This record gives sequence, structure tokens and C-alpha cells, in this order.
Amino acid sequence: MSKIENLSDMLQDARKKGYAVGSFSARYTKLIMPIIKAAMAANSPAIVQLSEKEVIRHKVGVKEFADEFYRVVEELNPQVPLALHLDHTKTLDVIKEAIEAGFTSVMIDASEKEFEDNVAITKEVVGIAHPKNVTVEAELGKIGTTDFVETDTDEEMYTIPEEAAEFCKETHVDALAVSVGTAHGVYTVRQPKVDYERLEKINKLTDTPLVLHGGSGVPSKMVVSAVQIPTGGVSKVNIATDLELAMLAVVGREGHMTEEELNSCSDELIEKSRNAVQALVEDKIKHYLMSENQAI
Repeated sequence: MSKIENLSDMLQDARKKGYAVGSFSARYTKLIMPIIKAAMAANSPAIVQLSEKEVIRHKVGVKEFADEFYRVVEELNPQVPLALHLDHTKTLDVIKEAIEAGFTSVMIDASEKEFEDNVAITKEVVGIAHPKNVTVEAELGKIGTTDFVETDTDEEMYTIPEEAAEFCKETHVDALAVSVGTAHGVYTVRQPKVDYERLEKINKLTDTPLVLHGGSGVPSKMVVSAVQIPTGGVSKVNIATDLELAMLAVVGREGHMTEEELNSCSDELIEKSRNAVQALVEDKIKHYLMSENQAI
């Protein structure tokens, strides 16, 4: 029987053992399969995710995405831990739709709100999700962006360790996305950096697993260092843009495509793009996340 989980056991194991679980944005239903195949090949846990903005931008339905995830799981019968996660989402109705569709984890992003409002909104989502055995990720601080797929602004505000501890205690979230120097999208002008000291301080103050958003384009050694902080580092790393770029390179397109546009490509082209994405995910698992052979 396939191991479909929420984030609880998956991330606590990662935190204990010094590796991270990759949260891979498929963005298209056709790219769910190569992510799961890569996890199987590397004997690694993995998270397949979709964000609210990707739903809008790529014109892919939440239920349609979940249905394909479970169809692939049934076809491949993977014996590695997998989670289906709704990434950056601000709308309660979308979160409820995802829970109804079978997502095992959701992210409420109220990071642009004042601290007290972020706490209140996050607590509301936790109240909806936890009774259904669905885990909740939240964000504290503001993570910058380079491509505006995930967020509306490139404003950054680093997470304050003491606030992170209070936030986790008040909300009972299962994972916390922190702002420590990375950004969503592909780095062009600015260079990625990671404030390891800040990560260490946050980890000392809370047992909640930490999430690094903006994993695409960050040098491997930076991510490995963030994951392997002895007192507990990052337990989940989001990787999105790199996957889409691997697919687009094969298809010969720039920018982005809609779900319908990718589905209209030839079977041969779709298969080639899937192979490229699988190879990329396997590489990230082995050299970035250190999660190879960590399936339990």
C-alpha cells in the first residue's frame, strides 16, 4: 500500500536526521508522474505541490491536480512517503477545496498581514485542517521574489526568531516558512544567500520544522549547509521554477504554458519533458536535499 502522508512524521524525521524533504511544484498534471518516479528511484520521501497562483497562471484545477496525483499513485504503487501539498494560498475557499479534493497538507500565506492578523488567520486554517488530519504550513517574515509567480511583491523582511517561536506556539502550525535570504523564482541580478545564524536561532526556540522557499537556483552547498545545521536546520525545501524550466527547455518555449497547451503537445515531447524533470528531481534529492535512501 502506498504511503500517502501529511507533513508531520515526514518533516520530524528529516529534522532529526539532518536532511530535507523536497516540495516539488509540478505546475502541470503531466509533471506529477516524474516527481513520484524520481522519489521512487532515489528511495526518498517527496512532496508534490501546487500553489494558488499556479492554479490561476497555468489554468489547472485543484481537484484535477489531486485526481491525477492519486491516479499516478495507484498506477505506480510507490513505497516511499509522499504528500500532496497546497503551496502559497491566501484564499480560504481554495484551501477548503484542496482539503476536500484530498490534499494532505495546505499552506496559508498571511505573511503580508500584521503579526496578530497572521496568527488569527493561521489559527482559523489550523482549525479547519487538523480535524481532517491535514497539516498546515504558514509563513512569517516576507520572502522576496524574482518572478512574481508565488508572491505579489519582491519585498523582503527577515523572520525574527522570537516572533517565530511565539507564532508557532500560538497557532500550532506543523511547518513554518521562514525568510532568511532566498527568493522565489530564478536569480538574475540578486544573488541568493542564507542567514544560517538566524536559522539556528529559530530552531533553538521552536520544535516546528522549518521550510526554505525559493530553492530553485540556490547553490547546492548553501542548501546542504542550511539542512545540516547540527541543532536542526531546514526540513522542507520548495523547488518550483527549476522544474518548469527543465520542461520548457525540452518543449522549446520560454515564459510559461497553460495546462491545456502542455497537454496538446505530442506524446513524444511530453515523455521527453517528463524524463528531464525526473532527472532534475533525482539530482535535487541526491545532491541538494540529502534525502536519498531516507524513505521510511
